[in-house]
Amino acid sequence: MTLSAFRNLLLATIGFAVTFWAWNLISPLGNDFRTSLGLTHFEESALVAVPVLVGSLGRVPVGALTDRYGARVMFPLISALTVIPVLLLIPAKSYPALLVVGFLLGLGGTTFAIGIPLVNGWFPPGRRGLALGVFGMGMGGVALSGYLTPRIHRYDENLPYLVVAIVLAAYAVCAALLINDHPDRPVPQTSLGTRLGQAGRLRVTWELAALYAIGFGGIVAFGVYLPTYLENAYHLDTTDAGTKAAGFAVVAVIFRPLGGWLSDRVHPAVVTAWAFGGVAVLAVVQAFGPALNPTGTIALLLMAAGLGASSGSVFALVSRVTPQAQVGSVTGIVGAVGGLGGFVPPLLMGAVYSGTGSYSIGLMLLSDLALAGCVYVAGRMRAVGTTPIDTTAPTRTGGAFPA
Repeated sequence: MTLSAFRNLLLATIGFAVTFWAWNLISPLGNDFRTSLGLTHFEESALVAVPVLVGSLGRVPVGALTDRYGARVMFPLISALTVIPVLLLIPAKSYPALLVVGFLLGLGGTTFAIGIPLVNGWFPPGRRGLALGVFGMGMGGVALSGYLTPRIHRYDENLPYLVVAIVLAAYAVCAALLINDHPDRPVPQTSLGTRLGQAGRLRVTWELAALYAIGFGGIVAFGVYLPTYLENAYHLDTTDAGTKAAGFAVVAVIFRPLGGWLSDRVHPAVVTAWAFGGVAVLAVVQAFGPALNPTGTIALLLMAAGLGASSGSVFALVSRVTPQAQVGSVTGIVGAVGGLGGFVPPLLMGAVYSGTGSYSIGLMLLSDLALAGCVYVAGRMRAVGTTPIDTTAPTRTGGAFPA
């Protein structure tokens, strides 16, 4: 291992965290926006979910552009551009304006598709699981936002946006000066559409995307909606709910590299299956609405551990089965679907709560999805990475995700 590898891993992780803080700026203040603007629970859910949708879909072109231009160009560029919607939150005082800014704020969620190919190129296969897990700790930006944003907001309503904008600008400068792509990085010469088409024809792309939608999608869904859930279900105030949501994100962050580390030693499918199985059981427990202290807190934190570990193990599979020149494109698609897995639940939870006054149905659906992922990954996906597979086989060859 070289000093350059660790330097780029550190810079990528910091960049991921900073842009994720920006990406999640609206969520910790969702209840304040609902109160001040007179929003319904569904409108609040839509507001916090819009950046997730845009950030998820944006990973597809950003990942493909990273394959072509490298992280040295893309990391500082995306970080600098994210400053614009962060500052636009200051004059956005109406619901339509906040939706538009939230749409633009989704740009900060695309950096995941930049960091994965950067880290993947610097670390050998036997170390990639742990390295990608460490990079994944950058999603701790959600925890930073949950903990710091409401506290800074209490001093001045515009101060969180100014702080994040300054941090993003400073990081963009550092990234431009210090990030380097691996000198042997393959640079594709085909068009963006061609590369995305090639990645989309890989059967394993869609298998991994579905699994990542459960694991990472679950983290994103809880990250953006947990403050609202805790306020409504347990009647916590905004600061207390944000603090507890930050604790959930911290646990997920810690267990992501653990999932990657275990995947370097045990087959990633085994790690993923156990993680999903645990989440399925814990979601059922939480669906019965236990007291927050201690049962609800324990269930939520253990769920965070399972979702975090599965996120690390799924991307350990990505690094095993994806051709190096296509890592960015495949990562973009997998990351997009994973993020979309975090877009739907907040809307669903808001709609269910508005209609029933309970979150039980949404939590039971999470349990069903986790159980389905557990069964599938323990079956079909155990063969991936153990025996050679045809990574060029298009999805029409069969399997769970036909074209």
